[in-house]
Amino acid sequence: MPSSVRVLAFCGSLRQGSYNAAALEAAIELAPAGMTIERAEIGDFPLFNQDVQAAGFPPAVERVAAQVRAADAVLIATPEYNYSVPGVLKNALDWLSRLPDAPLGGKPAAIFGASPGVIGTARAQYHLRQIGVSLNLRLLNKPEVMIGQAGQRFENGRLTDVPTREHLQKLLVALGDLAAAG
Repeated sequence: MPSSVRVLAFCGSLRQGSYNAAALEAAIELAPAGMTIERAEIGDFPLFNQDVQAAGFPPAVERVAAQVRAADAVLIATPEYNYSVPGVLKNALDWLSRLPDAPLGGKPAAIFGASPGVIGTARAQYHLRQIGVSLNLRLLNKPEVMIGQAGQRFENGRLTDVPTREHLQKLLVALGDLAAAG
């Protein structure tokens, strides 16, 4: 991993007490030396509408786009809603994909997620990978981190399960290596 890697993190859940927000906080805590992780705020994006786009990109979109441009890599924590990607995350990606300079294009990216279900966020992550192809993200293939049975892995809003924390840390190291590969 290079001496410094700036990662912009997206959380696909707006819920207070979200397992994915807590998992993202664990990622920030577990970041390897030289990696900094900053959270992107996407809850204030308007619903994507080409008429709104024609009038100019909303300030919230421009703010996050600037963060993406400044980042070396992207990290996405996604819950799974109805077997897929949550609307707030898809909406943010749709807006960012419309910018003329395509700030997500070519960015190294890693996906992970937490869910109360047994298989974690497997289906949402696979859909997100399909979206990532369209966005031209350089998606990390392995390790995959799908935190299932989240209620057993978090205590008081904190990821406490040691094997899960170790697996998440491996994902972050691999993302740093992917960013270093250029």
